[in-house]
Amino acid sequence: MIDFFFLVPIAIGLGLAGLASFMWTLKNNQYDDMEGAAQRILFDGNDRPAP
Repeated sequence: MIDFFFLVPIAIGLGLAGLASFMWTLKNNQYDDMEGAAQRILFDGNDRPAP
């Protein structure tokens, strides 16, 4: 039973850290250009499709 007094705060802390990092990515516009990244992998530096 004493283990729960250590594990529960650790789990809550890790959950809050994950939520904070997700909110940081939203604030810094990490998810704005979803199609640009998908199209960028198809082209190399010469603006033509990769072989």
